[in-house]
Amino acid sequence: MAPTHVLRCCQRGLSWIPVVFIALVVCWSYYAYVVELCIFTIPSRAEQIFYLIFFHLSFTMFVWSYWKTIFTKPANPSKEFCLPKVEKECYEKEARPESQQEILWRVATSLPLYTRTGTGGIRYCDRCQVIKPDRCHHCSACDTCVLKMDHHCPWVNNCVGFSNYKFFILFLAYSLAYCLFIAATVLQYFIKFWTLCRRKSAENCPKNELDGTHAKFHVLFLFFVAAMFCISILSLFSYHLWLVGKNRSTIEAFRAPVFRSGSDKNGFSLGFRKNIAQVFGDQKKYWLLPVFTSQGDGLTFPTRLVNADAEQAAVTLHQEPNKSTADVPAGPFSDSQNHLLGDEQRGHNMEDSLADGALESGDHAPFGLTAETCTISMDGES
Repeated sequence: MAPTHVLRCCQRGLSWIPVVFIALVVCWSYYAYVVELCIFTIPSRAEQIFYLIFFHLSFTMFVWSYWKTIFTKPANPSKEFCLPKVEKECYEKEARPESQQEILWRVATSLPLYTRTGTGGIRYCDRCQVIKPDRCHHCSACDTCVLKMDHHCPWVNNCVGFSNYKFFILFLAYSLAYCLFIAATVLQYFIKFWTLCRRKSAENCPKNELDGTHAKFHVLFLFFVAAMFCISILSLFSYHLWLVGKNRSTIEAFRAPVFRSGSDKNGFSLGFRKNIAQVFGDQKKYWLLPVFTSQGDGLTFPTRLVNADAEQAAVTLHQEPNKSTADVPAGPFSDSQNHLLGDEQRGHNMEDSLADGALESGDHAPFGLTAETCTISMDGES
């Protein structure tokens, strides 16, 4: 037991190495830019003030968003997604996966779950012993289930998910702006120093031109580091902007979420503007600030399905105890009834069609449903 505990402590300590490395690079870049470039190299006082103002503005926003990304705790499933004590004991005693799924289905009838496993079952985490909400995944590095998990980032030593995804996007944006600003303002002095380094003798340089080899090293290396990080961050930032526009996580981009009607990579896409609002919120004045403004609670998400899913219309299908998961059919609806979709008339049409279907006989009911086998309740739009 002790060796395992020691090993885990060592792993936690080593996981901070990338963060410490980034912190050291940032601290050095601050010294190189402020002291070696602005104070010792740039002769113009006005140019110094101009550079320092914009440098500290980008530096502050970069460090602020980076800090929030690192130290914002990932959001976890609430207690309502845990199995009740009796159901949990029954689940642990059952050896057959079919019986375990029946138990999960009984519990899941009261939960807002729209996504399924690849085989159509309820997604359950045996490690955390919780039913996974939509878009929730288990992180092996953090050893916990994370709401709307995107990925585990070693450079922040944290899981990027619902609680800090906006901070992560802003961290990429401000780090890119920080590196671009440094590279652009250092470029002219980099060219001058590079020209000096190619001369055969340093004594041929005018004394009042630029400082010596100490400043040369910092300015040359500062440009190379800024340019290198610009290239790497630009590709990652562009990719995540694309994901935000599609309302997908990195996991969903590689493995499409599975709904009752099948897998659908665009199942959570609400349109470009609403996809942006899902991450950054409704109030644009807070978009550029690393403060939490994302919509929702991380447990439920509005959906837009190409193929219908009965549960997406806020319909609760109460499965009978003797029914298997395969006996619960998918419904004929085409869109979510979430208020973000803003289509009240469609909700009334679906409610009318459900009422008509319930009055018909069992042979004519959709997918073989009858009024005796299914209880349907429609939630009004808020």
